[in-house]
Order: sequence, then C-alpha cells, then structure tokens
Amino acid sequence: MTRVAIFDCDGTLVDGQANVCEAMEEAFAACSLAAPPRTLIRRAVGLSLPQAMALMLPDSTAEQQELLAESYRIAFREHRRLGRINEPLFNGIAPLLNRLHANGWQLAVATGKSRRGLQHCLETHGIAHLFGSLQTADDHPSKPDPAMIAAVLWETDLEPADAVMIGDTSFDMAMAGAAGVRAIGVDWGYHHAEELLATGAEAVAETVEELGLMLEDADG
Repeated sequence: MTRVAIFDCDGTLVDGQANVCEAMEEAFAACSLAAPPRTLIRRAVGLSLPQAMALMLPDSTAEQQELLAESYRIAFREHRRLGRINEPLFNGIAPLLNRLHANGWQLAVATGKSRRGLQHCLETHGIAHLFGSLQTADDHPSKPDPAMIAAVLWETDLEPADAVMIGDTSFDMAMAGAAGVRAIGVDWGYHHAEELLATGAEAVAETVEELGLMLEDADG
C-alpha cells in the first residue's frame, strides 16, 4: 500500500513561473549576459541552480554557473524582501493535501528550491505542518539523482514500494525511476505530458481532482 506521497513544489504545488523568469533575467543581466528565452528558463525549473544554468548556458564553466546561481539567489531574495513574490497554490491543492493527511498518508517534498525558500512558501500557505519530510537543493544533488527520495524513505522508514513521486517535469519522473518508486505526472506545470510519460510516469493527471483519484486508487 502506498503511504508516502512525495511532491515537487514549483509547477506541482505552486505556480511561480513569473517569479522564476524575472529573477533569472535579472541574474543574467547582473552577469552581463543575455537572458535565455522564457521557454528555456521554464524548462530548467526543477533542477538545482548550477545544473539549471548549465542547461540554459551549455558552454559556460562551472565557475560561471555558480556565479549565475548566486546572482539568481540574490535577485530572488530581493524580490521577497520587496514583497514581489507570488507563488499561489494551484486550485485544489490545499484540500487534496489535507485529505491525504487526514487519511493517513505521510507527505513529503523533494524540490530544487532552497530550504529557506521552501519553508517560506509552505508557511505562507499554511501547509507546512502537513509535511513530515522536506528535501531541498541545499542538502542533495540535483534531480534526477535519487538522493532526495532516498532521504524521504529513510526519514519515513518506508520502502520504495510504499512511495509515489508526484511532479511536473521529466526530472521528477527520472528521479522516481532511479529511486525505484512509482511516478505520477501532473499536466499543469513545466513539461508536457508526453515527456512525463516518456521518462517514467505511469499516468499524468490533467487536474488536481484527477490526481486525487489516482492517489486514492494507489492507496487501495
């Protein structure tokens, strides 16, 4: 019986596309570089920052990638200080999380966000208390490395067969496959359903309501 649901954050729980794109454009400008198109920025969401920079600027050095990553962190923190961060929960996510929690599911997050950013996001929406395990880019290699899921399983004392990963990117699906856990994709985030299925999703939910039904089926 599946008993821990591991959620990605950006593009799965919350919609922060504009925030990410604007901070990324500022980061590139601060480094005197032309920003990539927003379509490419959105495709990099889900990776840890240096890996995202490498995807967007493939000829860059590791030093340049880390400099861009730090510039992004500075830009995002400044947006937060100015009250410009808007990361709304997707419609229906809060009721779904509360229902899963009430029904005995353990809940976790595996995200490319920083721990500080994740905590702020979850606390802002009043859902931090629902999650027993939070895995972030501060403590683990970038997706699709399975380290974050391995940490969730260790903290919850569960086996891979007891877990399901829910995410919106191919990185989430590939991470689930590397960890030996089930994967369900969501079609309201950054990557297309076809990509999610091609990288290991057993199904892709088009709505939060459909995701809830898939998880209830998994629980039965």
